[in-house]
Amino acid sequence: MIARMRELSAQYPRYGYRRIRIFLGRDGHRLSVGRAYRLWCAAGLQLPRKRPRKRVAMARLRPQTPCGPNQVWSYDFVFDHCANGQQLKCLTIADEFTKEGLAIEVDGRIRSPRVVAVLSRLVSERGAPTFLRSDNGPEFVSKAQLSWIIAQGIGTALIEPGKPWQNGVAESFNGKFRDECLSLEWFRSRAEAKVVIEAWRRHYNEVRPHSSLDYLTPSEFVARLPNPASRHATGQGAAVCGPPRPGPLLNPLRKEHMRETRHAVSP
Repeated sequence: MIARMRELSAQYPRYGYRRIRIFLGRDGHRLSVGRAYRLWCAAGLQLPRKRPRKRVAMARLRPQTPCGPNQVWSYDFVFDHCANGQQLKCLTIADEFTKEGLAIEVDGRIRSPRVVAVLSRLVSERGAPTFLRSDNGPEFVSKAQLSWIIAQGIGTALIEPGKPWQNGVAESFNGKFRDECLSLEWFRSRAEAKVVIEAWRRHYNEVRPHSSLDYLTPSEFVARLPNPASRHATGQGAAVCGPPRPGPLLNPLRKEHMRETRHAVSP
């Protein structure tokens, strides 16, 4: 078992004993957290510590907090370079409720028309979200981008300047993307980077355990949702606009049920 633990640690150098324990469980080796830690120490394994960051008070909720899939998508950019000097600009899009990495678009330059094209593809596949959350970057507040968002009936949830915690899901996804992919890979070209990054995104959704999802993968979490059909929203037509101040989104299915009940009891 220790040999398998060492093998998994070499394959996933940024995973600690808790996530390695999940992989061992998939192999049939059921371990408690305490025993996994003792075996981890016995194997002489250690995860390099990252510099601690300031934590935001838990009482400070994000505006338009989702309570279901496909309600809020967050998107941002991550930058890197190839070995040949080519710049990598990565557009990352994540579902804030399911933690799915919906897309990572990789190129040297990504302007607002390209952002619209990627979002249009996702909307055609999954339906439109209720809100799109981003910072105030030029690609996200351009006329073409805002016109497309209005046409799709999607609300915007722009974060306030100097408050990246309001886009915490995107920040977390980008941090894992850099820590577990960009910092470990040496891309010889942009074409190679696109292939490797897409493989990592699929691994992130289908293989990697997530502590915030009780160590399920996003795909497993979505499959266990009580109403899988609710993941396909249709913009504001299938959502209740949340308050301008921080607060959870209401469940559109629950609101529709309440409306039907009122009509049934009315004289």
